Amino acid sequence: MFNNQRYITKGVQMEIPLELQLFMWSCIDRMPEPKDYLQIFTFESVGILQKIVHTSEQPEYRMNYFIPYSKPITAKVYIIDSDEYSTMLLAEEY
Repeated sequence: MFNNQRYITKGVQMEIPLELQLFMWSCIDRMPEPKDYLQIFTFESVGILQKIVHTSEQPEYRMNYFIPYSKPITAKVYIIDSDEYSTMLLAEEY
């Protein structure tokens, strides 16, 4: 799962900095198997830190990251695997 072509939507391209996009793909790559087809990343600003909460439902998974970041963002991103390709999209694009 998630070992296929990877795509991002226009919303992700416009709203999520490239380094954070790469960070999310890396988080999924490092996850233990099995992986849920739906991965959720929630971004929050905590002072000068970017808080990133990575979750999935089956199996249940949760990991919190705090990264020093000059311009923290607030967003929710879904990464969905369809066996043929994986797509990163903003929650509001779903």
